[in-house]
Amino acid sequence: MRRRHFEELKPVCPVCRAARGVEASLGLAAVLREAGEHILEGTLRCPEESCRREYPIVDGIPLLVGNLRAYVTGAIDQIQARGDLAAETESLLGDCCGPGSAFDITRQHLSTYTWDHYGDLDPDEPSGGPAPGSILRLLDRGLLLARKLPRGPILDIGCSVGRGSFALAELAGSLVLGVDLSYAMLRLASQILREERVRYPRRRVGLVYDRRDFPACFPGSENVDFWACDALALPFPAGTFGTIAALNVLDCVPSPHDLLDSLPRLLVKKGKAILSTPHDWSTAATPVESWLGGHSQRGPGAGASETVLRALLTPGDLPDSVDGLEILAEEPDVSWHVRMHDRAVMEYRSHLMVARNGTG
Repeated sequence: MRRRHFEELKPVCPVCRAARGVEASLGLAAVLREAGEHILEGTLRCPEESCRREYPIVDGIPLLVGNLRAYVTGAIDQIQARGDLAAETESLLGDCCGPGSAFDITRQHLSTYTWDHYGDLDPDEPSGGPAPGSILRLLDRGLLLARKLPRGPILDIGCSVGRGSFALAELAGSLVLGVDLSYAMLRLASQILREERVRYPRRRVGLVYDRRDFPACFPGSENVDFWACDALALPFPAGTFGTIAALNVLDCVPSPHDLLDSLPRLLVKKGKAILSTPHDWSTAATPVESWLGGHSQRGPGAGASETVLRALLTPGDLPDSVDGLEILAEEPDVSWHVRMHDRAVMEYRSHLMVARNGTG
C-alpha cells in the first residue's frame, strides 16, 4: 500500500459504512514491513469505539473487505502461496493436485488474464492466433468515447492483474487505484508495480504450464496502487473519484444494480464512469433475479440485457433506474478475448458505455 494513496483517498471502514452509513476514516495502526513508499505488511484500524475493526496489509495489499474473516478464509491458500519454487517443482505440485483443484484454478486464472494484460510485452509470445491486449483495446475505446476525463483520482474496479490501471495512469497522470477481490491477481499486479517484471504461468494444455518472465515498466506507475476491496461495498468517502472504470465487471458481481447505484456517490459531479460487460450471466456469480436481462424473454424487452442496462441508466425508464447517471456514449460490440490454452481462445462481444454523474 502506498502511503500517498492512503493519505489522499482516505479509505473508510467498510463495516461502519454498510451498517450505519458512518464514514469512519481508517488509521494506520502498525507498519511491520515496508520498502520505499510501499507498506508491505501492517494493520489499518477503524477509529470508532463501537467498531475498532482491524484490516491487514499483506504483500503490499490492504484487505479492506467487510466480512474479513470469510474473505481471508476463502483466500488463505493464495495468501500463503509460495513464489520461490522452481517451475519444475510447481509443475509436479500441479500434477499432484490435479485438474479442478484450487491450485489449478488459480493458475488457469493467472494464465488467462495475465496473457491478455501483458502478453504483448512478452518477447517469446508465439505469433499467430488472437493477439493479447484486448482489455487495453476495450479501455482505449472507452476512453475515446469518454473524451476528456474529469480531474481527480481514478478508480479501476475489477482491475484483475492491473494493466488497465497502468494505462489509465499513463494517460491521465492522475492517482489511480485498482481494486479487485482476487488476491492472487492483486498480488501479481502489486509485484509488477514494485519489481517492473511479469512472472506468471502460461497454460499450454491441460496441466502443462510454461513460466514466463519478462520486464514491464510503465510511465506514470508511481501513481498506481492495488487494494483488495468489494465492488459492492467500496470503502471510500463520497465524491472521491473523477473517473471510475469497471470493465467486464457487471456480470461478475451478486448485484449489478447495486454496483451501478453506488457510482454516483463515489464520483464527483460530472464525473464519468466507463462500463463494459459481455452480459455473460452465470448463477455462479449472480443470482438469476439480479441479472440485467438474460431471462423473461416473453416480456417487452424479450430478455435483452442491452435494453435493461440502457433503461437503468435512463431516468424514468424503470422504477429502479439509477439516480444520477446519464448515458453519454455507447458502443454495443467490442471484441474481448479470453485465452484458455494454446488451442482455445474464447471471444466475447462486450457492451461498452460511458455515463456521467449528474448529481450534486
